[in-house]
Amino acid sequence: MIADFHTHTFPEKIAARAVASLKAKSHTAAFSDGTAGGLLATQRAAGIGLSVVLPVATTPEQPYHINDRAAEQNDRMCTWEEGLPARILSFGAIHPAMDDAAAELRRIRRLGLRGIKIHPVYQGYEIDDPAYLRILDVCAQLGLIVVTHAGLDIGFPGEEQSLPGKIRRAVRSVDPEGKTLKLVAAHMGGWMAWDEVPEALADTGVYLDTSFSTGAFVPGDDGYYEGKDTSMLDAEGFLTICRAFGSERLLFGTDSPWSNAKESLEFLKVLPLAEAELAQILSGNALHLLS
Repeated sequence: MIADFHTHTFPEKIAARAVASLKAKSHTAAFSDGTAGGLLATQRAAGIGLSVVLPVATTPEQPYHINDRAAEQNDRMCTWEEGLPARILSFGAIHPAMDDAAAELRRIRRLGLRGIKIHPVYQGYEIDDPAYLRILDVCAQLGLIVVTHAGLDIGFPGEEQSLPGKIRRAVRSVDPEGKTLKLVAAHMGGWMAWDEVPEALADTGVYLDTSFSTGAFVPGDDGYYEGKDTSMLDAEGFLTICRAFGSERLLFGTDSPWSNAKESLEFLKVLPLAEAELAQILSGNALHLLS
């Protein structure tokens, strides 16, 4: 089974509006309609058996209903075979400005959610801010996985809240020995800051996901990127990071609906990776983290 550890969906009522808004902000193309049904369709077409949905709370009031909806979605859209999730599995959301973030994290655990997504750029906090450090500390205690946006953000040029060095400071503050915090730094550890990733994070125990990081991104139809370079990591750049971390710390992800799942998979499948290494990246590491 192939597991996609980084996807996004939106409620049916707002999906079209949300996707249109994010397309306009990022000037990129979308590859599904942003609904759970759209994700399932692209998942089936690419041969992906499990998609992890990562909701983002942009205000302190949002996590409560986001987490309720995530738990309800998991009840509807998750089946269990030999203890492993299939189809869609949603994580929870948290916001650093919440007064009761610790209590909500404990509720997330009781709801059966496996982890949370944070986005320092969207949420307006540095990842090494004390508010995030408290969240990371509680997640380490509860065994919750934390997926964080890492690096720059295509929709917010110049925002540097989650560069690799700042992620390092946060991790070292909470889990100096790298034994308790399950942190995934999205976009190969730092979107468009990949040169910094090996030195900053390779010795921390942090996982990386491959989402929206390989090949070239597809521009939207507004002409914004006409004549501009849309390259991301090529094979050499990807393998440099892979060798620094080891295949056991990489997780396949697409950032759906913002990447073509089939092309993302094909990029990995043609790399000079051993069969066992590719299997770890495509599913083994994800299933281990989620178990």
